[in-house]
Amino acid sequence: MKVVLLAGGFGTRISEESQFKPKPMIEIGGKPILWHIMKGYAHYGFNEFVICAGYMQHVIKEWFADYFLHNSDITFDFTRGTNDIIIHDQRCEPWKVTVVDTGLNTMTGGRIKRVQPYIGNKTFLMTYGDGVCDVNIAELVKFHRTHGKIATLTAVLLEQQKGVLDIGGDNAVKSFREKKASDSSLINAGFMVLEPQIFDYIEGDGTVFEREPLERLAKEGQLMSYRHKGFWQCMDTKREMDLLNQYWENNVAPWKSWKD
Repeated sequence: MKVVLLAGGFGTRISEESQFKPKPMIEIGGKPILWHIMKGYAHYGFNEFVICAGYMQHVIKEWFADYFLHNSDITFDFTRGTNDIIIHDQRCEPWKVTVVDTGLNTMTGGRIKRVQPYIGNKTFLMTYGDGVCDVNIAELVKFHRTHGKIATLTAVLLEQQKGVLDIGGDNAVKSFREKKASDSSLINAGFMVLEPQIFDYIEGDGTVFEREPLERLAKEGQLMSYRHKGFWQCMDTKREMDLLNQYWENNVAPWKSWKD
């Protein structure tokens, strides 16, 4: 099952860092938050990724192009007048990563729509490239397969300015709307499982995934929630970036499910 990562936004609320790189490439403990998200999925055996790039997409491509080199012990042998490269040891994950330029100003739904050729007619995972979570991906997928609906999203209870969910006793999402300042409700944390029919709900580049598609799915009874009571944190601001780095530096990062 492939994992789609939305990594094309401008990150204007963390402009101290995002003026130099896309927000998903801002580092926690010396590695981009995107890498942390991918490590979480890989822990559960999901190693094939499709990255929806946009703003400064070349930075993402160049980082992965250099990743093998930076994580290997290498001898550069020029003694014979050639540039012979000998790989002694490498510490790279067994990942297959497709980076797709989904456009500079494309909305979230449009980015998902653009990678349809790389997904095909198969169920896939999707999340945002700026939030980490300790959700059990295997259990999330298992839950999704039990209900037969088009979409499952992970819901967390936090006071955040994200999409608010009205969830019934059967875990079906009854409605979906943007958050108000007075709310303290279950919110959309990403970490979704989507059936390929989702592409029919997206018109084009201008479609905001969190609006028309999710709202329509909720009205049709095709959007389910997987309630997560553990850790989730997005990185919208420098304060949140500093918080995540403090977790990592103090060796108490809740989202770190893998072993070194």
